[in-house]
Amino acid sequence: MNTTSNNFQAQETAYEDFRNSVGTMHETGERKWVYPRKPKGKYTNYRNYVSYLLLALFFSLPFVKINGNPFLLFNVIDRKFFIFGQPFYLQDFFILALGAVTSVIFVMLFTVVFGRIFCGWLCPQTIFMESVFRKIEYLIEGDRNKQMKLDRQEWNSEKIRKRVIKWSVFALLSVIITNFMFMYIAGYEEVFRIIMEGPADHSLKFLGMIAFAVTFYFVFAWLREQVCTLVCPYGRLQGVLIDKQTINVYYDFKRGEGRSKWRNNEDRKAVGKGDCIDCHQCVVVCPTGIDIRNGQQLECVNCTACIDACDEVMEKVGLPKGLIRYATEAEIENQDQFRFTSRMKATTVMLALLIGFLGFLMYDRGSMEAKFIKPAGSTFFIKDGKITNTFIYTLLNKSNEQKKLTIKVIAPQNAEIDFFGPDEIILKGDQILRGNINITFPEKEIRLSKQNMTIGVFDEKGNMTDSFDTIFEGPFQLAF
Repeated sequence: MNTTSNNFQAQETAYEDFRNSVGTMHETGERKWVYPRKPKGKYTNYRNYVSYLLLALFFSLPFVKINGNPFLLFNVIDRKFFIFGQPFYLQDFFILALGAVTSVIFVMLFTVVFGRIFCGWLCPQTIFMESVFRKIEYLIEGDRNKQMKLDRQEWNSEKIRKRVIKWSVFALLSVIITNFMFMYIAGYEEVFRIIMEGPADHSLKFLGMIAFAVTFYFVFAWLREQVCTLVCPYGRLQGVLIDKQTINVYYDFKRGEGRSKWRNNEDRKAVGKGDCIDCHQCVVVCPTGIDIRNGQQLECVNCTACIDACDEVMEKVGLPKGLIRYATEAEIENQDQFRFTSRMKATTVMLALLIGFLGFLMYDRGSMEAKFIKPAGSTFFIKDGKITNTFIYTLLNKSNEQKKLTIKVIAPQNAEIDFFGPDEIILKGDQILRGNINITFPEKEIRLSKQNMTIGVFDEKGNMTDSFDTIFEGPFQLAF
C-alpha cells in the first residue's frame, strides 16, 4: 500500500466521528458561533453578480405590470394570483398543483446531477445572509478576527456602539424587506396605502407585518446558518439524491493527503506529503463552520468560498489550483477529467422539458371559463309541449380585454334560451359574472330523463371561447 493511501486512512480514522455532531454546536449542545472570513476570488465575484441580479429583481418586480396585471402576486386572502402577469383563479388550482409537483421533480433531478448549487447560488436564505446582512456586518464590525475580538471583549463604548448600529440596521432592513414581501401578497399600492393610513386603521395587517419582520430579523441576526443545518430539509434530502456522479464542491483527498504545513523549497512528493498545507483557510471562510476536507456534509451549501480560499493559497505556494473544486466523487477517486456525461445530458434535457411543460400549463388555460349548474332542488317543468330547465351560469374572463359574449346550446338541437337580462353579455377583463337562464326544448327532442347537453360561449366574432357539458332533465320515459 502506498504512502498516500496510508496517510489518507490515518486521516480518515482521525476524523471518523465528525458526522456525529453539527459543526455549529459544541458537544454540550451550546451554540458555536461562526465567524467566517470575508471570501474573495473568482467564484465569489460570480456569486455576487448573481445575488445582485436576484436582489434587483426582488425589489423591482412588485412594481412591474404586464397588461395591467402584477408580474407576481399571491393574494391568498382575496384569492387573486398572478404569475408572469397571467391571472390564476381557484378554477386553475390543478395547474398550480401540477406545477408544484413539476417543481419537486425538477429539484430532485437537478440535485441528482448538480448537487446543492441552488443552495449556494440561488437560495434566498444564502442571498440575504451572505450578500446583504453579512456584508453589512463586515462593514460595521470588520472581518473575522475583528468580529471575534469584539465578541470576546467587555461591553465598552466601542462594542455597544457597533452592536447597536448593526442591530438597528438589521431591524430596518428586516422591516423594508418585509414590506416588499407583502407587496407580493397584497400589491404595492395596498402596502403603500396601509403605510400612509397608519396602524390605527389596519391594526391586524400591521401586527402581521411586525411579526414577520421580527421573524426575519431573528433568522438573519441570530439563527443564521442554523437554518441550513437544522431547519431546512434540503440538506438531508441531498444525502438520498446524490451519488458518485453528482457535481458538488469536493476536496481532492488523493492529491491533498497527507496534509502538512508548508516549508519553502521542500519536495513534498518526495517525502510523501500531499498538496494540502493544512492552512485551514477553507475552514475559516466557511459560513456553516465545517471542514470540507472531511468529505461531503449536510451543512455544506456549495457556496464556493472554500474553493476561492484554497485557490488563493495554492497560487501563493506555487501548487496547482483545484485542490477544492466542483467535481464528482467518481472524478476525485479516479483522478479523471470532468466530463458532461450522457446521464447529465439526459437529465438536463428532462429538466428543460419539465420547464416547458410547466410553461405550457400556465399559458394554455384559455381566456374564458364557463360553468352551467342547475340550482339545488330545482327540476324541469312542462308548458305548451315544451320542457324547461333553469341553470345558473358562471363566466370567468381570464384575459385583460373586455368581451361581448353570447350563449348557445350546441347539442341537442332546437334549444331556446331565455335570459334573465340582456341576451348579449359584456364581461370586463378579469371579471366573474353570474346569472340565470332558462333552456327550453320541444318534448320530442328530449328522449331521456337525463339528456346530455353541451352549452357553448361565443365571442362577438362567433368564435367559441369555452363549452360546458351538463344534463338536461325531462320526464321519465319507458322504452318499448
